Amino acid sequence: MENVSIPASFRDPSGFVFLKGGVVYRQINIEYKENYDYLLNSGLYKRLIDSNLMVLHEEVDSKYAISNKAYKVIKPEFIDFISYPYEWCFSQLKDAALTTLKIQNIALDFGMTLKDCSAYNIQFKNNKPILIDTLSFEKYNDKMPWAPKYQQFCRHFIAPLSLMAYKNINLNKLSQIYLDGIPIGLASSMLPFNTYFKYIPLYHIHVNSTVQKQFADKPKQWKKYSKTSKQTLMKFVDKLENKIKKIRLKSEQTTWSDYYKDTNYSEMAFEHKKELVRQFLKKINPKDALDLGANIGIFSRIASGMGVKTISVDNDPIAVEKNYIECVKNGNVNLLPLLIDLVNPSSGIGWSNKERMPFLERIHVDVVLVLALIHHLVISNNLPFKRLGEFFDKMCNYLVIEFIPKSDSQVQRLLSRMEDIFPDYTQKFFEDSFKEYFTILDSQKIRDSERTLYLMKRKI
Repeated sequence: MENVSIPASFRDPSGFVFLKGGVVYRQINIEYKENYDYLLNSGLYKRLIDSNLMVLHEEVDSKYAISNKAYKVIKPEFIDFISYPYEWCFSQLKDAALTTLKIQNIALDFGMTLKDCSAYNIQFKNNKPILIDTLSFEKYNDKMPWAPKYQQFCRHFIAPLSLMAYKNINLNKLSQIYLDGIPIGLASSMLPFNTYFKYIPLYHIHVNSTVQKQFADKPKQWKKYSKTSKQTLMKFVDKLENKIKKIRLKSEQTTWSDYYKDTNYSEMAFEHKKELVRQFLKKINPKDALDLGANIGIFSRIASGMGVKTISVDNDPIAVEKNYIECVKNGNVNLLPLLIDLVNPSSGIGWSNKERMPFLERIHVDVVLVLALIHHLVISNNLPFKRLGEFFDKMCNYLVIEFIPKSDSQVQRLLSRMEDIFPDYTQKFFEDSFKEYFTILDSQKIRDSERTLYLMKRKI
């Protein structure tokens, strides 16, 4: 079986991640031997595992190594889906930041420290943030400044959180442009003037920006300035944690975050639609699902409640925020809300556009739910039915999809803003277009509505 290196890990001299036979492994290089052994022998690894803060791993035979630099090869615990910070809602990013600081202080208790504070080292397992990089630690040395890690933490966490909270909730997308976090100077220049005085957490943005300029051409002075003792560092991290907790979103709404308060479904129609979704899912018994245009995740929760691991995506940051908060509140471990614009999903970025994989290359599930969405794709975005069929064909084995006719009031609302240039928007043309890629297993009219729900199977 061929070994395939994962491009996201090539920058770390301590080791790298690779695939063998579809299984993820991590090679630990000889130069990381001392830190790796200390991580295990100090008790830090056990503490983090017991606290559900880091992925479990097992050591495997050295025959799996793919270079002569190997000290060990480990097989990390499998994470169902790898997501990126610019796909997270505000509270996901905030929880990831607090988890990073918690891990840092625990590491200091055991004589180690995080050697970087990248948000990409965090993933969500059972809707809780968890560290996935076993090689993130090094033995604490008070002669080495922690300031570079602190600045990275500001770029990856404080800058996007502050911009989302105090400027515009959509600005987390800047993290997709800046791979190593939003530049401090840029964040400082974008934040409102009153944040210099009003919001304590933003001290870390504005003052950092000033300090960076002051020491830009004085590296020796900067190194001296940024040294700190272990006890001082622990107190600093505690204070930083308290300040992160104070960053909160403004109470704002977006068009679709209150979608279910403004819908043409009668109670009978909505309940029947839920019942049909359950019936279709029960019929195919999927292992995993993707709910597109999920809004606050009502139908995602139906799937996840049946034991189906579900990724719930929407392009409305408030809707995703509400979805995530509801999941955390109710302990929904089978559901991962993500912020994805289906018309413009996350692309490949980083070196050779391969360090962070496109969303569409990371996703393939048993079933995709496309509910109350297709009219937006076709009418609002001019996407032909044939293109949609081809698109869904690449990501799933089954499709649960809702067709909404032109006579529906929600479609009429869309058409009221534009000329009707969609003569092919008919139920027959929809069926004929999708039949090229899918077999229709079932179709049911939703009671007290003009809508139809389909269960389709991908043609092999």
